[in-house]
Amino acid sequence: METRSTEQRGMLVLGGLLLVLGVAALAARSLDIDAFELGWPIFVIVPGLVLFAVAVSIGGPAGSAMAVPAGILTMVGLVLTVQNATDLWATWAYAWALVAPGGVGVGLTAYGIVTGQRDFVRAGLPIFGVGLALFLGFGLFFEGVLGLNGSAIAGAETLLAGGIVVLGLVLLAGGLLGRRRSG
Repeated sequence: METRSTEQRGMLVLGGLLLVLGVAALAARSLDIDAFELGWPIFVIVPGLVLFAVAVSIGGPAGSAMAVPAGILTMVGLVLTVQNATDLWATWAYAWALVAPGGVGVGLTAYGIVTGQRDFVRAGLPIFGVGLALFLGFGLFFEGVLGLNGSAIAGAETLLAGGIVVLGLVLLAGGLLGRRRSG
């Protein structure tokens, strides 16, 4: 099996992104869809994806470092897309967790997958998981308990308290097991 150079992988990623962008633009034009009105967050997502393609093209430490802001920028665009479609702008109160640390994890994980470097995948997935957990926890609090975008969810306070207990137990177990392994 032939392996591709980092430059070839970067060209493939950038070429694929441009192909998808071009097809989407042609489809929007043929369906008379105004991209500026409906899909303005694409103007945040595309630079993030292009930055990611450049990161893959460069490779090495500089490329992996560029994958982080690429993940953050792309995640900002995705959050804006959801908020634009749903008109739920107040979700920034907790959606920031998807951007950072979530976007950092996405950038590292995607970079590791595309370049075949498992260390970046192993480093990125837990970071994304932390961002997702923060998003869900704060989302449950802001939406379920406080009712940020409407009425509070029945039972959300109990669910949140139970989640805090479970998280505490997991951290205690991790601390105790970590100490036994190293000691």
